[in-house]
Formats: sequence, structure tokens, C-alpha cells
Amino acid sequence: MEEGLQQFKADFFKALAHPLRIRILELLVEGQKSVNEIQDCLEKEGSAVSQQLSVLRAKNIVYGVKEGKKVYYSLSDPMIGELLGVAKDIFNNHLVNTISRLEEMTSNEGDEGNK
Repeated sequence: MEEGLQQFKADFFKALAHPLRIRILELLVEGQKSVNEIQDCLEKEGSAVSQQLSVLRAKNIVYGVKEGKKVYYSLSDPMIGELLGVAKDIFNNHLVNTISRLEEMTSNEGDEGNK
């Protein structure tokens, strides 16, 4: 059971491991969007967006609903938005820590220069 869960997590994170796919998911957090809306927002060609949507669809991270000639995509689970938010928080924490370390280093270099 545990091994299956670990494999799911690995596959899930592999599916997220592309900046364009992350950007698509960030757009879909706002609500369902058509392929054309996604392309326009990202200013990317249709083939690039379609390819990334295909990966996300294959892992059941997004799903599409066809209405007439358009396909509208949505997140398969609203917790994906929460996960992206947590990832942003982690990024911000790393950034704050890096800035703090740089400030310490700069401060220490200044202190050594005054000796």
C-alpha cells in the first residue's frame, strides 16, 4: 500500500515538473478556461499548450468538457490550488532565508573591514 502511494506521489510530481504546466494550473485555479483562453493568457502556441494539457489530463490533474467546438478545462481537485499555494509559501520562505544569509554575510564583511 505504502509503495503504491509513493509511486502515485512520484508520478504526480513528475506531471507538475514543467513551468508551463504549473502556469496552466495557476490559471485553472481561477476557474475553468477554454484552450483558447489558456493560450491567450500564456501567449503560447496551441501545440505547446495542448501538449502540456495532454500530460495533465493523462495524470487526471485536469479534465476537459467539450461544449460545441470548444473544450473547457478545470482542475480535477481543488486541493491542487492549495498545493500551488504551499509551494509559493515554501519559495517565499527560501527567498527570505537567502536574503537573511546575504545580509548576514554583508554585515560580517563590513564588521571585518572595520577591524
